[in-house]
Amino acid sequence: MFELNAARFEVNGRCLLEATDLRFTQGLVYGLIGHNGSGKSTLLKLLARQQSASRGQVSLNGRAVGEWGDREFAREVAYLPQQLPAATSLTARELVSFGRYPWQGLLGRMTREDKRAVARAMEITRIEGMADRMVDTLSGGERQRVWLAMLLAQGSRFLLLDEPLSALDIAHQVDTLALIRELATTLGIGVIIVLHDVNMVSRYCDQLVALRGGKLLAQGAPRELMCDQTLEEIYGVRMRVMAHPADNHPIAVVQ
Repeated sequence: MFELNAARFEVNGRCLLEATDLRFTQGLVYGLIGHNGSGKSTLLKLLARQQSASRGQVSLNGRAVGEWGDREFAREVAYLPQQLPAATSLTARELVSFGRYPWQGLLGRMTREDKRAVARAMEITRIEGMADRMVDTLSGGERQRVWLAMLLAQGSRFLLLDEPLSALDIAHQVDTLALIRELATTLGIGVIIVLHDVNMVSRYCDQLVALRGGKLLAQGAPRELMCDQTLEEIYGVRMRVMAHPADNHPIAVVQ
């Protein structure tokens, strides 16, 4: 379980995230929503230990995240930044294998268990057919699946994803979110994801966390937050929520 208690983050006297209290548990998909600069990526980086809280505390399983060793923390939490690292001259299998680093010994050799974990991750994400292809030759959707496979091979209990759909077309966005939803359900992984499309996030996430100006504005199930007034407060524009004609799922349009 992740917990934030009065967590605050400042840079040069400017507050990017106000005192925030939140709790994230395994098995659920949490969508972080809000306009640009609202604090979504900052919150995710605090959870991932990419940044340290200026005040308050961020803890994992009742223990401050700063008290965890690097490999120990990586066995619990996997983080995918908005800007993906270069994967030049790597095959898909080689990139996925990097996910086993937290579990390898001093020599860094792949054990049978490591190889099973890599094969399992590639099977779950359905990328076995591209195992020997170079990552930089893959399409955006294919690359996204390879990176997700690497996170799964890491064996962590939480996945932190910062705008993983930004470079994908609509078809690949749906495909990626459906896969993430499936992983949380079948493997019991907690997923915390930054997304901009409120209709996508409401369909595939269990809980929404809305930020505005660095402050926690609202939190709850999609049906609770998908209403005209709440969305206007979150995004600063007039929006209308209506039922989807196929399944009555709430969708929002700008007025």
